[in-house]
Amino acid sequence: MAGNGNGTVVVTGATGFIGSHALRALAELQGTDGDRPTPRLRALVRTVPDVPPPGTVEWVRGDLTDPASVRGLCEDAAAVVHLASYIGGDEERCEAVNVGGTRALMAEAERAGAARVVHLSTAAVYGAGPHRGIAVDEIAPEPVSAVSRTRLAGEVYARRAGAVVLRPGMVLGAGDRWVVPGLRELVDRVPAEWDGGRAEQTVVDAGDLGRLIAAIAVGPSVVPPGTYHAGHPEPVRIGALLAELAAVGVLPPRPDADWPLADCLERLRTIPGRVSERQFALAAEDHWYLTDDLWKLAGTSPGPGPLSRLAGVAAWYRGWLREAGGAGSPAGG
Repeated sequence: MAGNGNGTVVVTGATGFIGSHALRALAELQGTDGDRPTPRLRALVRTVPDVPPPGTVEWVRGDLTDPASVRGLCEDAAAVVHLASYIGGDEERCEAVNVGGTRALMAEAERAGAARVVHLSTAAVYGAGPHRGIAVDEIAPEPVSAVSRTRLAGEVYARRAGAVVLRPGMVLGAGDRWVVPGLRELVDRVPAEWDGGRAEQTVVDAGDLGRLIAAIAVGPSVVPPGTYHAGHPEPVRIGALLAELAAVGVLPPRPDADWPLADCLERLRTIPGRVSERQFALAAEDHWYLTDDLWKLAGTSPGPGPLSRLAGVAAWYRGWLREAGGAGSPAGG
């Protein structure tokens, strides 16, 4: 591994949805053969998990909103992987975690001289679509929620620290409590094909995103600092996604009706729910961003695509939906 330190990789958000997949991908590199040292993992967590991931992890209790608990976290680190964020409705906490916490962590990463820094943001910073085949910042970000606004603000500190900033779209997989639960509510409230199901989305499987993050953090290829879209290179039509989720028993069978978007929105307004019209538009209109370059720079394959991964996580989704009975947001922000 190129860089300073002893090969330690510091990870925040390691017990979260995307963070747990990234931590697993990093842990699977421990003990592998090769000329490069395998990563030593140090994870900042508020609560140490009862069931640790494979591999060896040094757990550090702390909170990003408490600068004292972050101080010294990155000592001797070769890489810092910042995956923690707050995506709830408390604007004050959004500011404290997504901006203040990122600022504090990036200051520690710079102080420690970490050679590689990875920061997770979101494509929701672009705001309302439709967006089709958009390169990074080809359009100006226009965040419309406290979550996306503060995550965009946090990017500033990450870029100052020389980070690779990632903006994923929809992320699917075990641990997803936002995208598919949100879609489940929407198909109940709008029981039709949405404008032919033709909207194209940037989607990625969480396991594949975890592999990508691990490759950027410790792989032999050095990804230049900057902002990148993170998703499978091939966009996914929303109709195909809903059909595959129905085929594996996560969503109900697809209806025969096909409604234009105006009719879909009218129906949505008549049936109250947790998912907003804006969030429906994130799923029902194009939100497709160019991602090819990042996989090539990281020297790793994007895999067969997110739809092919759904059968493997269908049981997890069915169990979660059965227990939770709630909804999230199709794009988490």
